[in-house]
Amino acid sequence: MKGYIHLYTGNGKGKTTAAIGLAVRASGAGKKVYIAQFVKGMHYGELDALKKLPSIKLAQYGLDCFIVNRPTPKDIDAARKGLEEVSRVIAGNQFNVVILDEICIALYYKLFTTEEVLSVIRNKPVEMEIVMTGRYAPQELIAAADLVTEMNEIKHYYQQGIEARKGIEF
Repeated sequence: MKGYIHLYTGNGKGKTTAAIGLAVRASGAGKKVYIAQFVKGMHYGELDALKKLPSIKLAQYGLDCFIVNRPTPKDIDAARKGLEEVSRVIAGNQFNVVILDEICIALYYKLFTTEEVLSVIRNKPVEMEIVMTGRYAPQELIAAADLVTEMNEIKHYYQQGIEARKGIEF
């Protein structure tokens, strides 16, 4: 069965959640899933849930949440090492689904280049499904994807000062 490249982008909530939902569905169908979280290094609720699914492996390639600051050389190094590891994971063909969570944010902050990411995903085995997420997807990734979903924020309670809530936003 041919695998496709998905891209979930836009300024709305739900990109990572959609990717994790696909991971859970794939796991339920007996598929092996690798989730690479770029930029993220903090603890999120989904980490505890995913640990209970042995067919899903999750690796974080972020140190902290630098979104409010600028990435440090350590942040850049962590992301680059993550992309190298993802390249090996894809080449190793041990997983049916590979999720590159927040890859677009990593590109936005210039942790690596779009061409480097394209080089990694172009080398995917034919049957492997790849899912990329994050705001600010570059046109080159949109063009390379087989499925593109844009999450658009219409209204968000964050605008009214509501902080992120455990189990809902993290």
